[in-house]
Amino acid sequence: MVEQVIEHLHSDREAILERLKALLRIPSVSPDPAYALDMAEARRFLVARLAAIGLVNVQELQGGGEPAIYGEWTQAVGKPTIIVYGHYDVQSAEPLDQWKSPPFEPTIRGNCLFARGASDVKGSTMIALEVIAAYLAVHGTLPVNVKVFLEGEEETGSPTLNTIVARHHALLRADGVLSADGGRASATMPTINTGARGNGQLEIRLRTAAKDLHSGRYGGAVRNALHEMARLIATLHDADGRVMVEGFYEGVLEPSGRQRFDTAAFPFNEVSFFADVNAVPHGEPGYTARERITLRPSLDVNGMWGGYTGAGGKTIIPCEAGAKMTVRLVEGQKSQDVISKILQHLRDHCPEDASLSIVHQHFGAPAATLPPDHPLVLAAETVLFEETGIRPIHVRLGASVPVTALFKETLGIETLMFGYNLPDEDVHAPNEFFRLTSIDEGVRGWARLFEGLATYPPDSFH
Repeated sequence: MVEQVIEHLHSDREAILERLKALLRIPSVSPDPAYALDMAEARRFLVARLAAIGLVNVQELQGGGEPAIYGEWTQAVGKPTIIVYGHYDVQSAEPLDQWKSPPFEPTIRGNCLFARGASDVKGSTMIALEVIAAYLAVHGTLPVNVKVFLEGEEETGSPTLNTIVARHHALLRADGVLSADGGRASATMPTINTGARGNGQLEIRLRTAAKDLHSGRYGGAVRNALHEMARLIATLHDADGRVMVEGFYEGVLEPSGRQRFDTAAFPFNEVSFFADVNAVPHGEPGYTARERITLRPSLDVNGMWGGYTGAGGKTIIPCEAGAKMTVRLVEGQKSQDVISKILQHLRDHCPEDASLSIVHQHFGAPAATLPPDHPLVLAAETVLFEETGIRPIHVRLGASVPVTALFKETLGIETLMFGYNLPDEDVHAPNEFFRLTSIDEGVRGWARLFEGLATYPPDSFH
């Protein structure tokens, strides 16, 4: 069954490429309201495509923001039901002058397709849809039940995704999620993403006076808000980079033997990692750089400001300073709890005669972990080994993927990220691209994965 589907996909390769190009020509930039009509055009394109390939109940799911696109095929009696997740929105293409070809005119150079959204994530999304289309065209059926869910707000932090899922909870009932987003971690080593770090955000202000003061009249006699903010921020870490907030590491488990083994097996050149950005190693002692960015939590200051920063000089003592911080969290940590401990630390170390206020705090997604013995993982391991001849290793993302936690919390189901984009494809940057070979590899991988998942009973997913 699967070989006929793969043969059909390969024979249809040029048409698949043209359909992908058509989607890439639509500038579906969700962060910029000026592209609202283009977002609507992308939805029309996808609604038409889902209906054309044979999905039913095709519709837009509303949540108060950019709608999601939905379609289903659920005639595989006794087989698991899988949500296929992707997103149709993209980041802005600016700065335009750094593109070698127009960002919304797909251009092939060498073995790569250049366009905004090619890698993130229209390429992998179309791979998933084309495999569904091929099964229905060749056999009139699918190995598993499929519910396609294409989000339109991923690039803006999915602000109404929770509302969409809550409103359509019954429609989205399923046994697991296959995400076209997430991508491959390596071009040479097959990997299975079994998790991602969680996140949280905090913005504060520190005030030392009613207004900015003349440094000639007050210099040396009053507190300077910038001095105090710098001193305060410096208390968050020790000299090695370990977080010094009391309770920050509370509940954090040491990496397991399997996690450390897989992390060490991952093809990661630590020297190049730092040299590529002209930086030097720094961080929590006792862990490799790869472990620190995937298996351990972190606290980073993203910005500090205050006083005068314009041209020339201005002899003032700033009365107020601001700072933004983010955390990346691992299993055992809760964003609200960690942010609360950071705030307590800041209050404890703030001078009594200065005032500290919270401007913004966001309790982001928790860390996500996919059990290593879950059918999604086991089926993917089999597929990748058959395709590459190499036993895949498990990896975790250092970044955060809120959708995985959302599906787990609201629908009670796990998510496997099975995208085919690669880390070097200039996502969110000028000259984003997607390898044409990834289309060939991706359609084979997705076709075989559907077959593999069909061998597991629905109850085994829960």
